[in-house]
Amino acid sequence: MKFSVVLHKDLGSDFGVTVPDVPGCFSSGVTVAEALDNVQEALALHFEGLVADDQPLPQAQDIDVHYANPDFAGGVWAVVDFDVTPYLGKAVRFNATLPENLLHRIDERVKRDHRYASRSGFLATAALRELAAV
Repeated sequence: MKFSVVLHKDLGSDFGVTVPDVPGCFSSGVTVAEALDNVQEALALHFEGLVADDQPLPQAQDIDVHYANPDFAGGVWAVVDFDVTPYLGKAVRFNATLPENLLHRIDERVKRDHRYASRSGFLATAALRELAAV
């Protein structure tokens, strides 16, 4: 899932990263690259806590939803890709029937795009995107 993040830097400080769609989730780093890497760990810890507390997982919203928020004025926007599937519960095997050509197109996409480790990962990502659009 792609989460919008905003980076801030005050004079004499590290880069701070806030994840507007995940209240209370923030990170920092000496460089922009380090700050963006560290936000992955912050998201993982935050999601683990939500799962442990049996709380709903946040959904990523479009960056435009947050852009006008004065709390983030002067920040630099970025998007980080965070795999939420480990936090959705135990994997369950099921059978699905898809048209052969569609299945072939999915498999070709999985081979080319390293964001997807498998056909199942692709389908889970597509399902999450569709559910978030409702």
